[in-house]
Amino acid sequence: MRFWRLAVLMAALVTWCGTSAHAETTLRIGLAEDPDILDPSIGRTYVGRIVFSAFCDKLFDIDEKLNIVPQLALSYENSADGKEMTIKLRPGVKFHDGEPFDAEAAKFSLERHLTLPTSFRKPELAALDHVDVVDPLTIKLVLKTPYSPLIAQLTDRAGMMVSPKAVKEAGDKFGLHPVCAGPYKFVERVQQDRMVFEKFGDYWNKDNVFIDRIVFLPIVDATVRLANLKSGGLDLIERVLATDIKDVRADKRLVLSTAPELGYLGLTINVGNDKSKGPLSQSEKVRQALDLSIDREALNQVVFNGEFTPGNQWVSPTHPYYQKAFPVRGRDIAKAKALLKEAGVTLPVAIDYMVPKGAENEAVAQVVQSMAAEAGFDIKIRVVEFATTFKQAQAGEFQVFQINWSGRIDPDGNSYVFLHTKAPQNDGGYSNAEADKLMEDARLINDPAQRKAIYEKMTRIVLKVGGQAVLGRQICLATPWLT
Repeated sequence: MRFWRLAVLMAALVTWCGTSAHAETTLRIGLAEDPDILDPSIGRTYVGRIVFSAFCDKLFDIDEKLNIVPQLALSYENSADGKEMTIKLRPGVKFHDGEPFDAEAAKFSLERHLTLPTSFRKPELAALDHVDVVDPLTIKLVLKTPYSPLIAQLTDRAGMMVSPKAVKEAGDKFGLHPVCAGPYKFVERVQQDRMVFEKFGDYWNKDNVFIDRIVFLPIVDATVRLANLKSGGLDLIERVLATDIKDVRADKRLVLSTAPELGYLGLTINVGNDKSKGPLSQSEKVRQALDLSIDREALNQVVFNGEFTPGNQWVSPTHPYYQKAFPVRGRDIAKAKALLKEAGVTLPVAIDYMVPKGAENEAVAQVVQSMAAEAGFDIKIRVVEFATTFKQAQAGEFQVFQINWSGRIDPDGNSYVFLHTKAPQNDGGYSNAEADKLMEDARLINDPAQRKAIYEKMTRIVLKVGGQAVLGRQICLATPWLT
């Protein structure tokens, strides 16, 4: 997996944030993309999660060691049969509109995540049957079946709480003026320009909030983003080009923060929604040939300056659930050509390759294009504005979609949503009844060894048939993803 280059922080800012007790302070954060809608039920972008962290608290959170810790909840308890979870809620919490956060509000938020027609949280909460209000500060989640990833899901957007009053008043426009219960409240958003939040005076943990105002500024060009940081136009940026890391480390005004990433950079292959019915979607051998044409380590060195780790699954090679029985395969152009010959396709095989706008994204696509050409592929790179790629992906308007996935602490969160038949983010239309059953079975079991054995069977199926390949942040390329 690659280093999660979350932020480059100006050294001066560290002192400024800690000592500025009275003067109004503003933190300007440069984002690599403009997020999609700011509604936790509907949002699906990595940068969106960064923005949500400023204003939308969750029932639970994770610490720097990936331990699950309380946030809006105080504690939880599971029943012996694994079909009920009782959650005690934090008292004295208010939403940004002044409404109280209580058991009824928590029930409303969870049921909205589960039932809203456009919600991407449905598969994350699929086992949830209903929510009972036990008392004003206690809820009971009643499940259809035991569901081992549930607590992990509640540390992310599925656990974010929204104001029932604000939702009812705004309807489907809630994401334009979201109301949650986090440290900062929404002020304004100008698409492709800025998102502004100000400190919420009634926040439950306000004594630990030291900045008055946060402004998120989408700046797609990484070079411009870094230049703005150096010039003082920004205080913090997320994601730095790997080729710029040496320069950042040499600049004494800047502090580089890195951490291993839970996610990956991958290629989603459209196997079920390809309107053109091209060879890539129709032939397993063609997908395997594309996989074999790519040298992940060379890609890592050329584009990422060796900062990433090549991978081929939906978790990194260092993750406890990584399947060592299926290691990253080396590049094999001869075998790739033989597979294309066996498939009986006309060469070169043309592929529509959609990539989000951005220097590093486009560099990856160009290297993949060059490598694949040697095997007999004619990749046509189509650069699209970030948020628009998701709309086109959902509509099936691609053959290959290069995607960054930020990752989840439970392996279910990295696989089910992309691979289970008709899951909301299964943009490539991948469907395999046996893989579906295995993903469902893994949700019923808590024992890590038993779950890993189930995921090994699923991995064998998915990597053979193709549809997604992980290139890596990680650099994954395996098929159904090019992980």
